[in-house]
Amino acid sequence: MASIAVLGTGLMGAPMARNLLRSGMPVKVWNRTREKAEPLAADGAVVAGSPAEAAEGADVIVTMLSDGDAVHAAMSAAAPSLRPGQVWAQMSTVGVEAIGPLAALAARHGLTFADAPVQGTRQPAEQGSLVILAAGPQAARQALEPVFQVLGQRTLWLGDDGAAGTGTKLKMATVSFGISMTAVVAEALSLAKGLGLDPGLVRQVLTGGPMDNAYFQAKSKAVLEGDFTPSFTVRNAEKDTRLITRAGESAGVRLDLVAAAGERLRRAEAQGHGEEDMAATYFASFAKE
Repeated sequence: MASIAVLGTGLMGAPMARNLLRSGMPVKVWNRTREKAEPLAADGAVVAGSPAEAAEGADVIVTMLSDGDAVHAAMSAAAPSLRPGQVWAQMSTVGVEAIGPLAALAARHGLTFADAPVQGTRQPAEQGSLVILAAGPQAARQALEPVFQVLGQRTLWLGDDGAAGTGTKLKMATVSFGISMTAVVAEALSLAKGLGLDPGLVRQVLTGGPMDNAYFQAKSKAVLEGDFTPSFTVRNAEKDTRLITRAGESAGVRLDLVAAAGERLRRAEAQGHGEEDMAATYFASFAKE
């Protein structure tokens, strides 16, 4: 079996690494905050003290970090252990602008680069049901097929050139949908509350009708029950809105909804909800000017 290095063991990286371990693959893990990686030792992971230690001898390197700068820093730190022929699956949400420098870093070290961000949050990562949006050469596909089968319910291959950032471009479009929808749900519930109604009435009206969907049910349930256990945090969602709007600007596409969602998320973060689920954008409706 291929040996795997997972750099980044946060909300997404930790369950992904755990699923790989359960499949029988040897896995080394690294996280900037080591305490977040150490619980994976109980599942059989080798907890590395540095990116270079994690990458040494790995057939496949998976990066699942917060942004492009964090990914670039980790892989640069791994440089002493990198060798030509290793496959790098870049699975973080890094934005279109970051792909070029990351692909160039891979090329300098002879790595086979796959741009492979994922659609899904913590629960799909735990269930191994992510959708993987991937672009990379055939050599990468062969090496990554057994890895992606463990991590996701399906992989959508979008081209042979990871440096083109096709996976990341599609991720920008799909994550914009999820973030904007969350803001819409939060605003509908907050408007009902502000008008003196039980916000649960909105859920009663929409449930079972043409506007009902699983995402509405999940986010409205979080708000109504006050359970903001993070699946995708306010802070990460706000970061993504900036990546999405920059992608739109570069393409000459105006993105009014996601820009407005970003403003809401920044208000929620300023209120202290940054590490809660992005459904906590609900509170932004009640922020004082």
